[in-house]
Amino acid sequence: MKEKSILWVFLAFVLGFSLPVCSCAGGGLLLTSALAGLAGGGSGPSLIEENTVAVIHLDGVISSTPPEYFSTTGITPARVRDLLDRADVPNIKAVVVQVNSPGGSVVASDEIYHMLLDFDKPVVVWMGDVAASGGYYISCGGDYVIAHPDSLTGSIGVISQFINAEGLMEKVGVKALVITSGPHKDIGSPFREMTAEEQALWQTIIDEVYGDFVAVVARSRDLPEETVRELADGRVYTGRQALENGLVDAVGTPDDAVAKAAELGGIVGEPHVIELRSTPTLMEILEGARARPALPSLDEILSWAGAPSLQFRFTR
Repeated sequence: MKEKSILWVFLAFVLGFSLPVCSCAGGGLLLTSALAGLAGGGSGPSLIEENTVAVIHLDGVISSTPPEYFSTTGITPARVRDLLDRADVPNIKAVVVQVNSPGGSVVASDEIYHMLLDFDKPVVVWMGDVAASGGYYISCGGDYVIAHPDSLTGSIGVISQFINAEGLMEKVGVKALVITSGPHKDIGSPFREMTAEEQALWQTIIDEVYGDFVAVVARSRDLPEETVRELADGRVYTGRQALENGLVDAVGTPDDAVAKAAELGGIVGEPHVIELRSTPTLMEILEGARARPALPSLDEILSWAGAPSLQFRFTR
């Protein structure tokens, strides 16, 4: 009798331990399956109707890599490639790319521009609230560009910003010792003022990348480079002003963009429309689940300040 009691206690212990574990594992499998379905966009190629126009949303800052925290916004080459791959099926005849971005990374903007330029289906760009600087740059990859009349676009130019905290450090009694292999190795350091020679060196870089931007606009808009340079002083234009200056093809609504895409895609009658949005990978979701402080650390701030970068960026 005593042995049976011990056996029942043992079984109760095993079941009490294993059932919650199995439940968690099952829930994890269900979650993983659900997330896999989410990442797949919810519809495979066989479920897409004929004569479809796909609408792709590109929202946020343009960067080469996604944010460290979970986010469904932010434009990266990888996310754009994923969206275009999902749109590259027979029943989708054309794509509308809705851009809402102040710009960002020079390299990432150029990658995305070429992706849109080389896509083998008609691409119509519709500009939302802001499609400025890098947002305008990637829009130049479209076959036809429509802006909302009140969009902010243009801002054609390049910007690099440097923080000089030398005076603040002197005030609080902090000194920085920097050892370099050459006189310009710490160019842009937040610990000292940039010399006139270093500013001139950095200006040559800005001018070179600016020339590339002007060339892209001139080629995509079929405008002389001299005309583009007159427009490309960094200012923003409304959609109406952009149309007057030849920077876009038309002003209109998202429905106008879909109608134009259907026309370019050879669709007769009312097109079927599906929306494709960037969805995070399972790894991005798991990484984003980690706690992150609301404010950046001092190390992060100094890292941002001490890492020079080139930006096609509209700043307000």
